[in-house]
Amino acid sequence: MKKFLSSLVLAASLVAGPALAADAPVDVSQVPKGFSAKDVGKSYSIATVVKVDGIAWFDRMREGAKQFGADTGHDTWMVGPSQADAAAQVQLVENLIAQGVDAICVVPFSVEALEPVLKKARDRGIVVIAHEASNITNADFVLEAFDNLAYGAKLMEVLGTYMKGEGKYVTTVGSLTSKSQNEWIDGAIAYQKAHFPKMEQATGRLETYDDANTDYNKLKEVLTTYPDIKGILGGPMPTSAGAGRLISERGLKDKLFFAGTGLVSVAGEYLSKGDIQYIQFWDPAVAAYAMNIVAVMALDGKADQIKAGLNLGLPGYTSLTAPVAGKDKLLYGAGWVGVTKDNMEDYNF
Repeated sequence: MKKFLSSLVLAASLVAGPALAADAPVDVSQVPKGFSAKDVGKSYSIATVVKVDGIAWFDRMREGAKQFGADTGHDTWMVGPSQADAAAQVQLVENLIAQGVDAICVVPFSVEALEPVLKKARDRGIVVIAHEASNITNADFVLEAFDNLAYGAKLMEVLGTYMKGEGKYVTTVGSLTSKSQNEWIDGAIAYQKAHFPKMEQATGRLETYDDANTDYNKLKEVLTTYPDIKGILGGPMPTSAGAGRLISERGLKDKLFFAGTGLVSVAGEYLSKGDIQYIQFWDPAVAAYAMNIVAVMALDGKADQIKAGLNLGLPGYTSLTAPVAGKDKLLYGAGWVGVTKDNMEDYNF
């Protein structure tokens, strides 16, 4: 685990403002005891199921799942459909139930589509840990990297500043049923209305299916209809690349601004040239590692320890919080960072 943590470059104060404060790394001795098969002599099989395989975000998440297995001796791996497709993700979960895995860590493409099959998994004694799914019912625990509304509000704070508080903007989500991403946009719009009343959303949320080409094409269509838009607020990670490509091709640098979820490995060329201004994210590798810790704790009969205040010993997860007092099924970390061209070299994973 020390090797894994040493590769992390999350810091506590990359962007000014209390909303961005993230917990600093702590000594790994503070990680809850008993989750390691090397310690207790029992190995669990834990699958992480993501929205879509083969994109940079979930490639990074695979690293965290694999590292957890390497560090602890549990059998851990990641799977996802080749395209963002709810039915395909359901089928993957069905396959895992048939295999008899001990736990499933899941990042749903559609919460509604997965509810029945996750209930089936839990009915068969499989522990389910969800991420990016604050409204899910059929999960033992939901571990979010942060407060989703605050995350979106910070994106709008940055975008509105670049837009000088005026003009039209558009928003994107991977799916209209993706709870967390839609909460980001909810938080962004609420912040805009409260702090930038001269700004307005040009059209409804664009559904882009976590695909940069779809982002590019849909944004191009919107630009044709609304040539005066000044801002793009991206929920899904690929929007950073789709928007950057469009702004670069159209010569709209410093005229059309972007703030949204992204990774340097995906959007770095556009950040470095100034085509897009700001990306925000949490480390999906750390999220995967954290989900696996929680899964093993639940499997070890330590569910009563999974509650507000829990320290997972990972950056951004050293003191979990519960948004609803007395209800610890849904837990938040504080693990996002903000990146511009000035600090992008620190986050090129």
